[in-house]
Amino acid sequence: MEKKESAKERILRVASDLFYKDGVRAVGIDRIIEESGVAKASFYRNYPTKDSLIVAYLELRHDRRTDHVEAVKLRYPNSPKEQLYSLLDEALERMTNPEFRGCPFMNAVVEFPDLDHPGHQCAVESRHRIWDSIEDIAKEAGARSPTELVSQLRMLIDGATMNAYIDKASFRSEYFINAAKQLIEDQCSVHSPT
Repeated sequence: MEKKESAKERILRVASDLFYKDGVRAVGIDRIIEESGVAKASFYRNYPTKDSLIVAYLELRHDRRTDHVEAVKLRYPNSPKEQLYSLLDEALERMTNPEFRGCPFMNAVVEFPDLDHPGHQCAVESRHRIWDSIEDIAKEAGARSPTELVSQLRMLIDGATMNAYIDKASFRSEYFINAAKQLIEDQCSVHSPT
């Protein structure tokens, strides 16, 4: 028997979908209340401010991304290099999804440029933690310079993310994947642990 979704979970699910699809600033509390079907008092009991909901949304997105990384590690437990390739494939799958609207963390940083805004801080911290875990994989894959490799992959993925969103019709996924795999090969091919 499936567990019934709580009001808090329903609010976060609806907000997460709306924030990603329409932008955090564009979605008001009243719309979230209406679409989640909760009472206003219930909303504010669970999320006293919109900022608290924004942080919960970004933490949810972070947890999903972390779960993806962990699933890939389980899928290829003896091949960190294959883990890196699989993460690239998953990133490409997201980018080519018709519902793709960019990276939720990058979007939040753009929407909240104030460094002290909780959404800005949470988005930046989430990205750092995710990329730190990918750097750990690069180390295990025997990358000559894991920090350099991950920095290069991050720049390439960030650029591809924006390109895939802005220029959907002309986005050449094979250019992205070939360049990213070449970076991994250049760093890991000779130095891969046995």
